[in-house]
Amino acid sequence: MALSVSSLTSSLSSLSFSSQISQKPNTSLSFHPLKSASISTVPKTPKLVVSATVASPVDMETTNLKKYVKSRLPGGFAAQTIIGTGRRKCAIARVVLQEGTGKVIINNRDAKEYLQGNPLWLQYVKVPLVTLGYESSYDIFVKAHGGGLSGQAQAISLGIARALLKVSENHRVPLRKEGLLTRDSRVVERKKVGLKKARKAPQFSKR
Repeated sequence: MALSVSSLTSSLSSLSFSSQISQKPNTSLSFHPLKSASISTVPKTPKLVVSATVASPVDMETTNLKKYVKSRLPGGFAAQTIIGTGRRKCAIARVVLQEGTGKVIINNRDAKEYLQGNPLWLQYVKVPLVTLGYESSYDIFVKAHGGGLSGQAQAISLGIARALLKVSENHRVPLRKEGLLTRDSRVVERKKVGLKKARKAPQFSKR
């Protein structure tokens, strides 16, 4: 026991505690925002952008049809002899007939494209020619405006029938028999005051 105490005291005496305090000033770390440094000093060269506009096939076809119509109708629609005007609802169509192969051009566009491929509207246009057997004997040039496509198609039908009368008066009987020379006078009935539409009344509540 004595040996152990003496060994402890000797070991404690051998220990030396340094009471020196560092006199160095406190150094505080400060962070500064990095400035944007240019990575490369090579000047940027402007890029050459080449833009080319290519006309779509639809535009090319439209321009070609415009040139074709001008070549076939010198002086415009008013200068032609075989012409007919048709009306339906709010639509008005001026029709010119010329000897040809059966082309139908409406407002410088092909009839199938203009009438959106609707078979009923295309049938309206062809009925007067089919009735007389001229479906491949005349080219039809049309200038239509107003209303919708259905009204324009029926106006074109009436215009073609009236133009065929200028070709020959003998066409009147078969066209009249099919009802192609009668102007359809039906239009939308006007709205009335106090009603929702022409005849539709607001809902009635008794209580």
